[in-house]
Amino acid sequence: MMEPVLQIKDLSVAFPNFSSQVTVVRKCSLEVGKGEILGLVGESGSGKTMTAMSCLGLVPKPSYTCGSVNVAGQEIVGAKKATLNQLRGGTAGMIFQNPMTALNPFISIGDQFKDAIQSSTSSSGRAARQRALDVLGYVYIPNPEQTLKKFPHQLSGGQLQRIMIAMVIACNPQLLIADEPTTALDVTIQAQVLLLIRELALKNQLAVLFITHDLSVVATICDRVAVMYAGSIVETGDVADVFGNPAHPYTRKLLQTVPAIGKNHGRLEFIPGQVPNMSSLPNGCAFQSRCESVKDKCRNEPPVAISLTGSHQAVCHFPISQGAGSQ
Repeated sequence: MMEPVLQIKDLSVAFPNFSSQVTVVRKCSLEVGKGEILGLVGESGSGKTMTAMSCLGLVPKPSYTCGSVNVAGQEIVGAKKATLNQLRGGTAGMIFQNPMTALNPFISIGDQFKDAIQSSTSSSGRAARQRALDVLGYVYIPNPEQTLKKFPHQLSGGQLQRIMIAMVIACNPQLLIADEPTTALDVTIQAQVLLLIRELALKNQLAVLFITHDLSVVATICDRVAVMYAGSIVETGDVADVFGNPAHPYTRKLLQTVPAIGKNHGRLEFIPGQVPNMSSLPNGCAFQSRCESVKDKCRNEPPVAISLTGSHQAVCHFPISQGAGSQ
């Protein structure tokens, strides 16, 4: 991996409850290098979005955050508001699942572009407008001049998502966080957005943290993948290694639930049971109640990371033997 732009070490995020606290991210560690796309995958509620929000200091209050989040040499946990404001939109940017809710419906695209650029640079209004025109062309928006005059409701979902990406890259960030940016788009537009993000990572040496629950998207554009379950990273490695030889039982079950054309003519696979209550996790492994290979050690002792081949790691007492694959 190239020089890391994002480094997360032992990150934990907790929210107070009436009688206790709910820890939604538990001892999470990962890195993203220049020009690399890291896919962060897992079920809904696994802690993916909260991990992303922590990278920009956007975890809502009241909350308790500990550990370290370093973005381009800047520590985020405990940073002052002025430091975070300088970071957001400048060093790091984020695109969200629904661009319609991320843009102000009452302000033109051009004015929103100008505000975004001028908030993180010293550009004049004229320079900001020219920069907006340049990046709109870069993300393949037709008629940039006319687009700047329009309001969000006058554009399609795919156009709005590309505009959101353009607003982020207009400020020359080093890190892009994409939180399920293609979920609300149809398949053909999804492909355009994914290829654009891949192109930006390669050409601009942009580090990308790509959050999704769609494993096919990860296989399409990501270099490495981190699998998250119940607030913790349970497996990491190159996409080919993790998808070809999943070592954690949860990763294997996730891959088995993906329908394949021409296969699985019988009953669709699923993961039985429920994600454990985050306010009262069981002793030992959090996946124990849903694991087909659970043993006494899994119920009594928390698992630790085991190195496999290359950068491939799994947090499991009994990782699946290499070569077993996802069949």
